[in-house]
Amino acid sequence: MRSLLLSTALCLLAAPALAENRALLIGANQYPNLKEDFWLKGPANDVRLVETYLTTAAPVPFAPENVTVLADGLPGHQAPTLAAIRAAFADLADKAQPGDFVYLHFSGHGSQAPALDPATELDGLDELFLPVDIGPWNDSVGTVENALVDDEIGQMIDAIRMKGANVWAVFDSCHSGTVTRAAPSDDEEVRTRQLPPEALGLNPEDLAQATRALPQSDPRARPEAPVDAGQASGSFTAFFAAQTNEVTPEKNLPKGKPNRVPQGVFTYTLFETLAEYPSATYGQIGQEVLRKYAVKNLARSTPLFEGDLDRVVFQGEPGERVAQWPATSDGTSFTIPAGTLHGLTAGAELAIMPNAAAPLDERLGWVTLTEAETFSATGSSETALPPGAYLRQVDVAVDYTLTVALPEPGSAPADALADALTVLQEITGPRLAFVAAGAPADLRLAVIADSPRPDAIWVLPDTGLAENLAQTPSVSTADKDAARLAEVLGDTLNTMARAMNLLRLGDAVGQGSLDVEVEMLTRAGKGKPLVPLSRNDVPRLVPNDEVHVLARNNMDQPVDVNVLYVAANYEISHWFAGRLQPGDELKRGLFRISDDVLGAERMVVVMTPAQPQSPVEDLSFLAQEAVELTRGVKSGLEGALRDAGFGAVTRGAIALDEEDAEGPAPGIIQIELRTVPGG
Repeated sequence: MRSLLLSTALCLLAAPALAENRALLIGANQYPNLKEDFWLKGPANDVRLVETYLTTAAPVPFAPENVTVLADGLPGHQAPTLAAIRAAFADLADKAQPGDFVYLHFSGHGSQAPALDPATELDGLDELFLPVDIGPWNDSVGTVENALVDDEIGQMIDAIRMKGANVWAVFDSCHSGTVTRAAPSDDEEVRTRQLPPEALGLNPEDLAQATRALPQSDPRARPEAPVDAGQASGSFTAFFAAQTNEVTPEKNLPKGKPNRVPQGVFTYTLFETLAEYPSATYGQIGQEVLRKYAVKNLARSTPLFEGDLDRVVFQGEPGERVAQWPATSDGTSFTIPAGTLHGLTAGAELAIMPNAAAPLDERLGWVTLTEAETFSATGSSETALPPGAYLRQVDVAVDYTLTVALPEPGSAPADALADALTVLQEITGPRLAFVAAGAPADLRLAVIADSPRPDAIWVLPDTGLAENLAQTPSVSTADKDAARLAEVLGDTLNTMARAMNLLRLGDAVGQGSLDVEVEMLTRAGKGKPLVPLSRNDVPRLVPNDEVHVLARNNMDQPVDVNVLYVAANYEISHWFAGRLQPGDELKRGLFRISDDVLGAERMVVVMTPAQPQSPVEDLSFLAQEAVELTRGVKSGLEGALRDAGFGAVTRGAIALDEEDAEGPAPGIIQIELRTVPGG
């Protein structure tokens, strides 16, 4: 017997260890060597949110002892100094085993500096993550003291991957770009996670010089990742809140909640998406984050996603969206392990299901949520819920009301708007609600005294941050009386609201269960090869690039397809309406990009099941002109429109009439892209 026990023990010692899930969460808030104006408040809340999710709600288990937190501002945790971060990475690399999964989260300030080795950076600049003991630029060594340079981050990640562990790194920081704070928001809690070069003792001209002599790359090229890991045996996936020339904000979240706290917009949006889709691939999570950014008007930055995006997050098992949760009942009151992070709000109605697999027609009744916190929600039922009951979210309500925060009083433009407000409210109707400056809002009106139009009312996103005034809607006040100001501003806001609500509808409907393959393609001119537009990131197009659609109906019933385009200036153009019979394929050129307005734009494909012999669903009535300037339409458009029967389309582009179309529960696919200047 003793011999058997001994041999068994030896076998256990020789067997490979079971894979572990590990995490390192870094939140840098206060920087003693910087002015307090540059301190942050959100990173500590970011890592608290992430730690809670990983240890209580993640689709794979993270043991609390395997989650290391470095965050100042959180009791019981070590501050994220450069030495502490290095030590934590070394510990991870020492413990990592083949098959382990390691999650890394960086929340804090980012910046840039001239690259120590320019050959390693396409833009000639090193990206920096700033620990709390950051110092100034040091000319003698050519770097920022105690900065964590992107190359070193890549080396530390590679040390973990060399052990055979798979790594997912999330960076909620930004590196460059300019931004103007122009409107109050959430009690002045909006901040950007980016330091100007001067704050670190850097000369901005040195940064410009580092990039000036570099050869210009193709503007369509995918942006360089701020951190690049090399080759190693374990996989690597990275999510970045912003590209290297963009900023990312933190603000009080969740919106409208009395107990909201400063959070990184990217971190909160990412984990809100993970809570709703815990078994999706990295690529699908990225798509949802991009859609939330557009639908909720959260930020103007463009998140970037790198690595093997077809893997399921956290090395979990693939699955559908989670829209039901087990209920813990105490008499007629109940609790479910899902809350605002999962898209639930007080007042939401959920179906009572006898078990997780029951079809909806077997529901036992309905309950209403009375309170929703980040990770939990409570409510009451007239009768006690049966053991094993699940509460299922059936409908996602679409709120088409947009809140608009008024500008701070005390300026001539703000006074002019106050005089016009009554008429403005009559013009915009009940779906636009005006609130006080600083209150939670979808849009913010602001007066920017040092702008090219100091007498204007500017319309900003909910952060109140103005990044590119050339593409920011504004309405002058000095040349208008109250009635005219209300008319023009009302038209601007209504136009923006219609575009934003179209995206909201698409967000609520989603792709649905229709078995229709839809792919958007592009090419750099007639005769060039068609290239699919990626769904895993934000593709870039330049003027004269063509956009095409390819769709296949794999079902046994007809489907109507409409293609719309929401431009950077809130213009909506309608480019196709047609029916796909079972087995049909649609291949059609739509338009060429013009150079009138460039920026963040979105393709919207609406698919509707059709009844035989019914009229084709035609959504051309959704088309609208731009907020300010109508884009110029070039030759060839009118004939194409007459042939298709769309009516007026105002997208500043050239219709492609040389392509022949093959063939004639709703689903809406949205594809985000950026139109940028040509090389």
